[in-house]
Amino acid sequence: MATTKAAAAKRAPARADLLPGTREELLALHKAARARRNASVLGGHDWEQAQAEVGRIEVEIARIERAMDPPQV
Repeated sequence: MATTKAAAAKRAPARADLLPGTREELLALHKAARARRNASVLGGHDWEQAQAEVGRIEVEIARIERAMDPPQV
């Protein structure tokens, strides 16, 4: 079944304390959060929530990448 932007927009946002621990899982979650953000009205409440989620996920991805040996940049 194909996922549409509207279906992606209806998914619940991830809470910061429930983010997955692997980079691959975070990248998939990041893609879904960006889809929700892109399907929302620019500057609206849903857009702001999705944008905040994108930021939280990006911070976690960066933390994991810095911990890699050698760090991924």
